[in-house]
Amino acid sequence: MSNSRAPQELNPRSGGTRRDPVARGSYRRLSVEERRAQLITAALGLFAHSAPEDISLDDVAAAAEVSRPLVYRYFPGGKQQLYEAALRSAADELELCFAVPRTGPLTHRLAAALDRYLAFVDEHDAGFSALLQGGSVVETSRTGAIVDEVRRAAADQILTHLQVPEPGPRLRMMVRTWITAVEAASLIWLDEGKRPPVDELRDWLVDHFVAMLTATSASDEQTARVTRAALAMELPDGAAGRLARAVLPVVSDAAHLL
Repeated sequence: MSNSRAPQELNPRSGGTRRDPVARGSYRRLSVEERRAQLITAALGLFAHSAPEDISLDDVAAAAEVSRPLVYRYFPGGKQQLYEAALRSAADELELCFAVPRTGPLTHRLAAALDRYLAFVDEHDAGFSALLQGGSVVETSRTGAIVDEVRRAAADQILTHLQVPEPGPRLRMMVRTWITAVEAASLIWLDEGKRPPVDELRDWLVDHFVAMLTATSASDEQTARVTRAALAMELPDGAAGRLARAVLPVVSDAAHLL
């Protein structure tokens, strides 16, 4: 049986075998799923360091070492469809960042999740904003929904770590606000030339979570219960203990307010 229908073997212009030496030299028969994944990976590598509008399908084809018509064969919607597929792939990876084991102190889990998240930000560098934060000419309601899904999934993971199946509006708002702060801090960190060091950024964001959780506890009983349970698992030499020791001298100067 002829294999002339295999998309990676045909030159769509002539109907014959592709003659491009680069593509022929790197050719390996891939399944539909493998070829699609290859193109998405190539696109992600380009989108990671440049805005999507600055990347052409020719760029993607060259990065994947295939022909431009082959890219269209798998993504007939052109760059917009490929961008959405790449964004979906990145979103799937980011959603897993907060899915760390539910053991140990909460601050340890947050630090582990942030290590994953910030590693993704670091790897994708200048393209992080265009890829996940919008502002691109290829942004649509679909891409916006994918990005929002990442934020909601991260918030749900945090609430799972807090063991709160039915969070009230204040606790949920606090968690979602922190997720937004993590995104904003990541973008500022890139803009500042990745300063301070990533481990300092991580610890600072963990401190922010503890501070926001504690502040919200003052006006919300559900959050207060969650905070007590979370702090009971913390170690004296852990993140929460370190933060408490650093803050106490500062707030003691405001003893006249008590």
